[in-house]
Amino acid sequence: MESAPHDEPPARPLRRGWTTGACATAATKAALGALLGDGFADPVTITLPGGQQPAFALAMQALGDGCAEAGIIKDAGDDPDVTHGALVIARVAPAYEGAGVVFRAGDGVGTVTRPGLPIGVGEPAINPVPRQMMRAEIEALARAHDVAPDFVVTISVENGARLAEKTWNPRLGIMGGLSILGTTGIVIPYSCSAWIHSIHRGIDVARAIGLDHVVGSTGDLSEKAAMARLGLAEEAYIDMGDFVGGMLKYLRTHPVRRVTVSGGFAKISKLAQGAMDLHSGRGSVDRDALADMMASLGAPSEPVEQARVADSASQILALANGLGLKLADAVARRAALEAKRMAGPEIEVDVLIVDRAGVIVGESG
Repeated sequence: MESAPHDEPPARPLRRGWTTGACATAATKAALGALLGDGFADPVTITLPGGQQPAFALAMQALGDGCAEAGIIKDAGDDPDVTHGALVIARVAPAYEGAGVVFRAGDGVGTVTRPGLPIGVGEPAINPVPRQMMRAEIEALARAHDVAPDFVVTISVENGARLAEKTWNPRLGIMGGLSILGTTGIVIPYSCSAWIHSIHRGIDVARAIGLDHVVGSTGDLSEKAAMARLGLAEEAYIDMGDFVGGMLKYLRTHPVRRVTVSGGFAKISKLAQGAMDLHSGRGSVDRDALADMMASLGAPSEPVEQARVADSASQILALANGLGLKLADAVARRAALEAKRMAGPEIEVDVLIVDRAGVIVGESG
């Protein structure tokens, strides 16, 4: 995962950026052009999968004996991306005849160590679409110079190992650095596509190593509570953040036997309402629905009306707890039904509700 947890998007129009895959492709093209005698194109223009042709300024260049390097500073636009501002470097050198394009991981780029990812074990963590983009630019330049497209491309990211500690890569079994990502080459601000990508890859890894139970948590406290309760392997735990829908939709087509959703009362209340994006900016808790649930559990009319005008979901929960009502359990059961509707009938679903002290206060059973 390259995206960090996000705050509220600003009201002004958001600026798009470029993926690490697009930056690596541009750096590769610039380095190969210099290696073939054209000099370093600056800026260097590439073609993205959607046909767009952005130009990238070079941040560094070096021509050595039988190799060339070029570097580009990643601009993620207004997306809260941990790789924004990182220097992505491509080193290109000739390969043996018939080798084709060979990709290697340089400093700051990870290596795949577990099955289940779109790249095989032992391969550099350069995803399929960035590989295709780089290969296309290499083959086009090779044709123009009437040479075979046999080159070794080593991608590095300055401080990538340190940046990777803020991502999911260690849990996914990508060791030593970042992944080179992107399917379109474009970063759309606050789409959090990298986060959802990491959710999907986490499920892929869990399935590949034979796990049949995964746990999606909204945050660190809820994950730790689920870990203490369930005691599953580390690979079973998915940091889904607010993207419960992204996780459940993927599980519908990539199923496991059981999924547990763990989160705070307010977020799980929104799931119980049918929301599949739990971020505070994409909808609020339905106080009337919670008040009605309190009434169905036997609450007197006065606290029910207080719940309808409460300032927060936690205030409503406190009202229910003061009456000895199991509101959190009722919310968890309803949330489990909504989650199962999204995940599909073949998957067992349960829900845990965790308070701000990390204590489980409600569960679907």
